[in-house]
This record gives sequence, structure tokens and C-alpha cells, in this order.
Amino acid sequence: AHPRGGPVPASVPRQVTAGQLRERGNALFQAGDHAAALAAYTRALSLCDAGPERAVLHRNRAACYLKLEDYAKAEADASKAIEADGRDVKALFRRSQALQKLGRLDQAVSDLQRCVSLEPKNKAFQEALRALGSSMHEKMKTMSCTDSKVEQMFQILLDPEEKDVDKKQKAAQNLIVLAREEAGAEKIFQSDGVRLLTQLLDTAKADLMLAALRTLVGLCSGHRSRTMAILAELGAPRLSAVLGVEHEQVSLAACNLLHVMFDSLKEGLQKEFRGKEDAVVPDSSKDLKLLIKHLMELLALEGASAHGRDNALNLLIKVVPRKSPKETNNSMSLWVIDQGLKKILEVGSTVCDTPGSLPVTESCRMSASVLLSKLYDDLKCDAERENFHHLCEDYVRSWFEGHELAGKLRAIQAVSCLLQGPADAGNRVLELEGIMDSVLSLCASVCEAHQLVAVEALIHAADKAKRASFFTVNGVSLLKEIYKHSERDSIRIRALVGLCKLGSAGGTDFSMKQFAEGSTMKLAKQCRKWLCNEAIDAGTRRWAVEGLAYLTFDADVKEEFVEDKAAMQAMFNLAKSEDRSVLYAVASTLVNCTNSYDHEEPDPQMVELAKYTKQHIPEQHPKDKPDFVKRRVRKLLAAGVVSALACMVKSENLALTNSCRELISRVFLALVEEAEDRGGVVAQGGGKALIPLSLEGTEVGQTKAAQALAKITITSNPEMTFPGERIYEVVRPLVSLLHLQRTGLENFEGLMALTNLAGISERLRQKILKEKAVPMIEGYMFEEHELIRLAATECMCNMAMSKEVQELFLAEGSDRLKLMVLYSGEEDEKLRRAASGTLAMLTALHPPICKRIPQVTVHWLEILQALLLSPSVELQHRGAVVVMNMMAAEREVAEQLMASEMLEILSVLAKDKDKP
Repeated sequence: AHPRGGPVPASVPRQVTAGQLRERGNALFQAGDHAAALAAYTRALSLCDAGPERAVLHRNRAACYLKLEDYAKAEADASKAIEADGRDVKALFRRSQALQKLGRLDQAVSDLQRCVSLEPKNKAFQEALRALGSSMHEKMKTMSCTDSKVEQMFQILLDPEEKDVDKKQKAAQNLIVLAREEAGAEKIFQSDGVRLLTQLLDTAKADLMLAALRTLVGLCSGHRSRTMAILAELGAPRLSAVLGVEHEQVSLAACNLLHVMFDSLKEGLQKEFRGKEDAVVPDSSKDLKLLIKHLMELLALEGASAHGRDNALNLLIKVVPRKSPKETNNSMSLWVIDQGLKKILEVGSTVCDTPGSLPVTESCRMSASVLLSKLYDDLKCDAERENFHHLCEDYVRSWFEGHELAGKLRAIQAVSCLLQGPADAGNRVLELEGIMDSVLSLCASVCEAHQLVAVEALIHAADKAKRASFFTVNGVSLLKEIYKHSERDSIRIRALVGLCKLGSAGGTDFSMKQFAEGSTMKLAKQCRKWLCNEAIDAGTRRWAVEGLAYLTFDADVKEEFVEDKAAMQAMFNLAKSEDRSVLYAVASTLVNCTNSYDHEEPDPQMVELAKYTKQHIPEQHPKDKPDFVKRRVRKLLAAGVVSALACMVKSENLALTNSCRELISRVFLALVEEAEDRGGVVAQGGGKALIPLSLEGTEVGQTKAAQALAKITITSNPEMTFPGERIYEVVRPLVSLLHLQRTGLENFEGLMALTNLAGISERLRQKILKEKAVPMIEGYMFEEHELIRLAATECMCNMAMSKEVQELFLAEGSDRLKLMVLYSGEEDEKLRRAASGTLAMLTALHPPICKRIPQVTVHWLEILQALLLSPSVELQHRGAVVVMNMMAAEREVAEQLMASEMLEILSVLAKDKDKP
């Protein structure tokens, strides 16, 4: 031990902390010694374990690497800081600088946009974003000026000797970015790019194939003639083969390219082009048919991958059926039914894990049902539907007759597929001789796979009305047998769902229960148990949710479900998982728990009549009363229902049908019913999820979502709730609530929400004007219901800040100004406040209105005097502002005011010390 106070020997270094090293690094950085600062931060990192502290050190190191021009390391360090805290603007800004230097401009822009959204008032970020935008533009110009650049990129990518991975990645990225701009895309196309991209596709290397496919997307987007030339060069068989590869990302990229190609080719069919771009282009319908033919062949191709098959089905769903009934031509659907119906049924009738079965994903069969349903809905007459039925019957018979057991299974699976899609066609094939008997006998099979197929068919048949009476007689006893005696959970769970479907036939009607008291609860308890059992595969657990979707018609089941946190969590996790076919069942369960289905209040007279004639009267369960529903909503919110719903909406998936969207919108509306819950819903992503729900789907679904948006907008700060550009997307759904076919409550909430938005900025007012809302707002100012009238007047008050709206008040033959003056003299104080506030604003912003006021009604003077003599300070203030503006505007008006008792009233008010 060394003597106290003596020098410290060199062999025992003083312990330095990470914090001290960081301070030292900061000082060195300020002094300009960036290399030494980097060393200090690196050493501090080796001593530091705390996450937040490490994030700061990574951020600081990123600053050093930027100064030392090592941009790859700067990006890596900034990314580590961002991983720890996604809102770290300094790290985001540094990463954007690094990405810019690395030439990855689109990613740099994305980081800078995030910075601006986090700190909208930061001038440095705005300036950097503007500069980067123009430098990207410049880059595009310079790149498209030089053919050599394009050749250079292809050389790097196609050179087998080139080992520099970074260089190859950069070349691929540049090519993709270049193809997004029209000039760049044309340059690639003219520089023999399609042949070179074909070579990239033929390398069979995933990264090069992805680069080629993403570049081709840019070349084909919105350009019909180029798309046709590319299709001729690549050939439909090659594109179809790439779609069917095992590599999931490559298959998805090929799917994206084909979708863009379809859009470009269809565009040409739908409108007569007059521009030079298409002056010499032949008809593209042959190309469309060729692509669709290859997609249909891929469906039944044994060598194609499961997700390739799924992508092909998704593409057919998107591109074949008509988008709206207004399009009269359904020839494409008819052609696909003739050429490919049997191929679609090949996928739909696949029995997994049997010898020679096609590889399919979890959602393939579901997609086949959706496609069949859409094709069937696209038919226009009985003859077309009859043809569809015959083709389905022929297909089912072809497997059912003379193919032993394996064929019977395929036939039954095809029936299931049809029952889940076009149910009419499903019902028709169910009635074919022998099908139903086979289903019933196979339900007792000893082989699990066979029993599964039969039980599922039985369940899908159970809720199709035509067969329901037959099933209530035979199905229930059979399913009960299976449920009680089967050894296998996978079978029991499905039998249970069949029982649930049959047991819930009374719907929410408490007095119409199919089962003995308490057995519904037992079934529900078993469903929850299976749902929570991680050991069971997700496909089987999905059926447990199906069961709950039926059982939650019963209020006792709802109450128990929301008390079971583990079951709710398990259901939400399934909703977020890859298997999207569970979405509808999850949404149905939530609609039931929140009672957000439509309630029809029975007419009291009809109820009396029904009692008299001894007819059945629907009864509400005591646990479906509002207090119970409110408590259930709170429990669901606490369990994280909003993030599950937001995740369901995000999924770019076909299981998210319009009816499924409607269910989700209903749930959201129930969740925002209470004002105090709305902040939580927004914080978990509810506001963002509601926008797409309000813009597409069924009319009811869109209205429910719009109403939920309105409720949120009324009680929150819209700029915080809908940041950035999102706030402008909310306007259209809110305006849709003003349409005459909406309810009074929807009108009222739409007006209140628009009032809130109109008070924020001129750009928002312009958006409201553009959506043609002003005539509707005016219409509601004449409404008999005082609350709607008041809301419309308040909305007009905020809209009057716009020049265009001010001009409307001076339009010839219009009573707008007269109405505002008269409303300023009404008895309803809130209405007077809104109307006189509008007058105060109009007279200040648009002086010509001052001259017009005395001309619109003889009562103008007494109305102004009544405002000044009102006991309400707010009304006095508004009256004084109007009089002051009128005195200043026009001598003639000022003389009229002087001739009245106005001066005396003003003199009295001026002396009032309590009203400064």
C-alpha cells in the first residue's frame, strides 16, 4: 500500500467511468480532434451496460464517423441509437446524412421526413429535406443524361468476378431508384435494359432477381407500350415461373410486378388513348389473357411453391372480377370460369399431407374460396350461374365417382371450399347423391386427416340456411358424439364449432336458446382453454375463435371471456399472426362482446299484439344492458384490443373482406363511445387505422369508421391525433357524415368535428371547401333540431375565415347574411354567440359586408342593440366588435348608427370597469 497522499504508481491506473470518458470525448470533439473523440467514446462503450447510455455513445460515435468520412460506420452507429429510441432526432438526422453520402437517397429522405414529423418547427430539418429533394432531382437529371451510368450498373451486377457486396447493393439500389423516375426508366429501357434485366433474373440469385423485379416495376408503372414490349421480351412463362419460386421475397416481388403490369395493360383497355405514347400500340387484351392463362396453369402446377400459388390466387382476385357493377363487361370472369374454374378447385380441394397433394399455405384454400365467390358474384344472369354450377358439379363428381377414398376426400374438400365461397354453388353440390352420406360416415373415421375434412365440411354446411333444419336433426347428435368421444383435440375443437353454430341459431335473443342451461358456458370454457394452449397448432386454435364468434352471442359467455385475460391475449396474438383467415372470427367475437351489432328496438304495440297472439317476442339478456357493455369495453381496451385491430387493418390481405372491415369499424365505434377512452385508442394506433376503414368497404362500415373519427376529432387536438398529412385525409370521411341519408347524430358529430378542423388552418378550410361541404353545412343551418342548427352555425363561423366563404355572404339573391343577423337576435344564447361571432369575423375580414347588413333586415339595429345590452359579456363583446367594424367601414352606415341610441349605449358600456 502506498502512503496516503503519495504519488499513484504507474502500475495501478485510476478507474475511469464511462460517464467521464463520454465527457472527455465531448471536449475532444468540440476541439476538433475527432479521431481521439472516437477512441474515447469507443472505450466508454466497453465500460457501459445501460441501454440509454449506450444509445447516446453510439449517436456520438456516428457524429465522429461523419466528420472522418466513414459513412458506412456512421450509418451503423446511428441505427443502433435509433433501435434503442426510434424518436431520437439527432440519431435520425445523422443517419440521414450518412445515407445521403452513401447514395441511398430514398432512405435518407425517409429519415429526414421522420425528423420533420417529430420536430415540425425545426428549420434545419426542413431546409435539409428541401435540399435533399432538389439534390435527388438533380441526381435523376444527371443519371438520365448519361447512358454510361446505366451500363456501368449492369456491368457491376452481371460481373461474376465482382466480389464487392456493397458495390453490388449500391448498383442495384441505384437502378431501382432510377427506374422510379420516367426519364430514368426510359433511359434503362433504351439502353438494352430489358435484355440485361432478363439476364439478372436468369442468374437465380435472390438479391439480383429482387433488383431486377423491382427495377421492372418502375419500367412498367403506368406505361402500357413499355409493359407490352417487356412482356414480349420476358415472356409470360418466365414471369409465371419466377412467381412460383421457393424464395418467398422473390415470389412476392414477382407478384408485385405482375400486378403493376396488369394495371398498365388494363389502363389501355379502359380508356381510348389519344396521346403519342399509345398511338401505335396494338390491343393489349391478348397479353392480359396470356398472363392470366399462365397464372391459372401455375395453380395446378406441382413444382410451384405454396406461396407462389397463394400469390397467383391473390393476383387473380385483384385483376379478374369487375371493380364495380358500373363496368358492364364481365367477359374476363366468364373466360376465367371456362378456362380455370377446375384449376382453382384443384387448390381449394387439396387435402394437406396426403400423397401427391399440391403444396399450399395456410391461406391458399381460403383465397380459392374468395376468388370463387368473387367470380360467382360477377355473373350477370341465370344462364351464366347455371354454367358455373354445372362446372362445379362435374368437378366434384369427377373426384367422387371411381376414385376410392382419396377421391371422396377431395370431393368433400371441394364442397367445403365452395360453401366458404359461393354458398349457392356449395349447397347445390351438397345435394349431389352420396355426398352428404359420405360426410356423415367419414365423421366417424379412425384416420385424423379424413375425419378433419369431413367435420370441417359438416361445420361449413351447418350455417348455410338451406340445410339448417336437416342439421339440427342429424348434425347435433353426430357432433356431440364426436365431441364427447374423440381422442383428438383437433377433431373435438371442430365438432365444438359445429355445435356452437347450431346452438347460436337464436342469435342474441335470450329466450331462444338451443342448448340446455349452462352447456353454452361449458363449450365456451373449452374454447378458451384450447385458445390458450400454445401446444396446439395455430390452425386448430383458429377454430376455437370460430367457436367463440358464435358462443359470444350469449351475454354470460361475453362476461366470462373479458375476465379471461389470457384468452383475450391469445386471440389478439392470433389476429396479429401470419394466418389471416382468423380475422373474421376475431372481429365477430369483438362485435358481440361490445354489442356493436345493429339493435332493433321492438315496437311496443307490436309486442302487445304478439303477446295476445302468443307469438315469440325477442328478449334482451340482462347482462347486455349498457353498464355491462361499458365495463366489457374497458376490459378489452386494457387487454390491448386496439393494437390488435390496427394490426388486422394493416394486413394487405384478402381475408380482410369488406364485411370484415365493417365489423372492425363497428368495434372501433364502440371503443370510442366514452370520451375518456379516446386518447388511449389514438395512442395505440386507432386513429391511423380508422382512416382506411372510412375510405373503403361497405357503406355501413365506412360510416361507422367516419363516426368514430368524428368522435375522436371532437374531443382531441386533431393536430396531435392526426400528425402531418394524415389530418387532411380525415376531412373526406367527416364530410360524408353530412349526407342526407345519415342519421341526425352522425350529421351532428360530423359538423362538430369539421368545426374543430376548420379552426386550425386555411389549408384545412380549403380541403373542406374542395370536398363540397359548405352547401351541406348551410343546409343544416335551417335544421329544426336546435343542436344540429347550432353545430352548423359554429362550423360556418370557422369556415368564414376563408376568403371564398366571405364572398358567399355577398352573393346576389342569397339569404346567408340575413340568416346570420337574425340568428344573432334569437333566444338560444349559444346560437346567438355563434352567429354574432360569425358577424364579428365577417365585418372585420371583409368590410363590404358592413354596408350590406342594414339592407338585409329592418331589425338590424335592434338586434345589435340587444347584443350590447345583453347580460352575457361574450355577446356584448361580439356586438361591440361588429359596431366598431361598421363605424370604420362606411360613412353612410356610421351616420345611421349615430342617429340611433347606439352612442348612449356605448358610452355606458365604456364606463363599466368590470368589463375591460
